[in-house]
Amino acid sequence: MTTVGFLYPGHAAEDDYPLAEKMLDGAARLLVQHIYGTDLHAISELLDLGSPERLGEGAAQLRSQQPDAVVWACTSGSFVYGWDGALAQVAGLAEAAGAPASSTSFAFAHAARALGVKRVAVAASYPDVVAERFVKFLNDAGLEPVGLTSYGIDTAAEVGQLPETAVVELAAANDHPDADALLIPDTAMRTFGLVDRMEAALGKPVLTANQVTVWEGLRLAGSPLTCEGAGSLFRPRDAASDLRAFARPGPGTATRPDPGETR
Repeated sequence: MTTVGFLYPGHAAEDDYPLAEKMLDGAARLLVQHIYGTDLHAISELLDLGSPERLGEGAAQLRSQQPDAVVWACTSGSFVYGWDGALAQVAGLAEAAGAPASSTSFAFAHAARALGVKRVAVAASYPDVVAERFVKFLNDAGLEPVGLTSYGIDTAAEVGQLPETAVVELAAANDHPDADALLIPDTAMRTFGLVDRMEAALGKPVLTANQVTVWEGLRLAGSPLTCEGAGSLFRPRDAASDLRAFARPGPGTATRPDPGETR
């Protein structure tokens, strides 16, 4: 059976991963290894959270499970390094884990490309200064952010306490008419089982942090990428194309190299 390991910071919405495993109906084993640091959405703290030392410790724990792929399940703790820094981050993770590696930030870029979307709206839980770094990362990935909302939530713990209704309403309230898709970063937000509801409300693809992180791990591991109830990203492409999102299809080709996927 395919095994994917996820390095998850602290405790907030990690139950999205056993939910995803259940929704995948036994197609893969999803292992969550926690790493710890402050959960503050601030630049210096996020740089520390995604440091080689912290990721290396978690990767060593996962390595004994012989995963087929490993993903750093943190958006802000990866894009905060910038494109080149995030590349170095996943290269170090791959070496430490002994498996192909990526991060949630690259997962957003790859997922947008897979869906053929180019223009995106962003609904971020972060303060402005952090959310703007995500927008810069998306630009470097060849995407065109056309709208940004940042909610200024200071900690991951606060994000993890948002009820389902608030998360769905967040998506509905922050679409942009020119966007091909809505992106919701932050793996501290429970979203995996809510994506279908969000897409039904918006009529276009919605990409969320835990959703794209699981998809990225399966993609790296060469496992099937279909899952009922997890949004258009997990549907066969002909079914996904029924959504209105593809009014402005674009290749979404990254302007810089993708993360290394070598062992």
